[in-house]
Amino acid sequence: MDDISRTKAVYDRAGANSLPLISYYLKSIRNHFHNKVSLLAVCPNSEAVARAALHAAQEANAPILYAATLNQVDTDGGYTGWTPSQMVDFLKEYAATNHIDTPILPCLDHGGPWLKDKHAKLGLTLAQTMEEVKRSLEACLDAGYALLHIDPTVDRSISKDAPIPIEIVVERTIELIQHAESYRLAHNLPKVDYEVGTEEVHGGLANLDSFKHFLHLLDSKLKELEMEDRWPCFVVGKVGTDLHTTYFEPQMARDLTKQTLSYNAMVKGHYSDYVDNPEDYPLSGMGAANVGPDFTEEEFFALQELIKLEKKLGFDSKLEEALEAAVNNSNRWQKWLQPNEEGFELHQLDDSRKAWIIRTCSRYIWTDPHVINARKTLYDTIKPWRDGDAYVINRIKIAIMKYYHNFNLIDFNNRILAI
Repeated sequence: MDDISRTKAVYDRAGANSLPLISYYLKSIRNHFHNKVSLLAVCPNSEAVARAALHAAQEANAPILYAATLNQVDTDGGYTGWTPSQMVDFLKEYAATNHIDTPILPCLDHGGPWLKDKHAKLGLTLAQTMEEVKRSLEACLDAGYALLHIDPTVDRSISKDAPIPIEIVVERTIELIQHAESYRLAHNLPKVDYEVGTEEVHGGLANLDSFKHFLHLLDSKLKELEMEDRWPCFVVGKVGTDLHTTYFEPQMARDLTKQTLSYNAMVKGHYSDYVDNPEDYPLSGMGAANVGPDFTEEEFFALQELIKLEKKLGFDSKLEEALEAAVNNSNRWQKWLQPNEEGFELHQLDDSRKAWIIRTCSRYIWTDPHVINARKTLYDTIKPWRDGDAYVINRIKIAIMKYYHNFNLIDFNNRILAI
């Protein structure tokens, strides 16, 4: 069976089971793979990462999920410059041009009030930000997204340190799912999968009791509304990893998984970047994991290597200067400041912190015109010695392949068709 017919066969299997593709994957993982496969979701925080992920998926012969936040991809273009439909069109066209034939599943990550930086900066009210999120959900559905993460776990009307009551999280989750379903049905769009919950403490789901309470309330409300068939396929769980930690807690994951399986859902991990023990995800029954900054930082490191080569050749594209200026002008870097750095300008930070800020915030500025031009100059300058674009894409692809191997996803397309 060739790649094209194999990919179509996977979709046909899901359709025959009247399931969206991700739900079909998870049902198969539960029933035939003993919960020992974890799907991979890559955050498309740059065009290079999006392209590298497609090549990695083709090499792994496995599906690729893209977890796009509203900051990255939205109706206003986000920091990637893509609307949902533009991102989907790009992925389809690039895959066709490069003969990449594997399921490509665009997904919304953290769709909820005030989770788009712009909404918080504008000081939108709850009603205003909920309306904005609903318009974004509609755009995602129109574009053909496979999954929507519904995450109303931020409430800027209460104390920053106070968790939002779980009852309100459930109420707003239901409101957003209802809106998405009403829009989908009105426009005769295909079924879509849902993801709920958050790993963030502010969501109030940070311990097992709260997690169980959330599941029970959500289940009760969906049954009350006769929406049991729209039960989310993923529930995000706090499994040890966050912005500052890289150790995945297998027992914590198993405890959460035990709770979600009774609802035919699986746990999804966020903040899986640079995780110390990725092999434990499938061993613990995790349904999937999101990985983001890991890959765009690999893009940054690859460019640094090319800059070193350029300087050895006696040239200077000024890409380093363009990156620093773009990060500074983006004004996004301030949110990464530590308490003792509040009020500092970028140039006032010590060298190690400044370097960390620029590397971390590079994801926001790859589409800056000055960065694009400097990067092109770099690639043109070193072209007689190295293909810069191919080098960067390959570096990112290698980083992504680590997760495909550790998540037990190699040859998953064939394995699922052999059931």
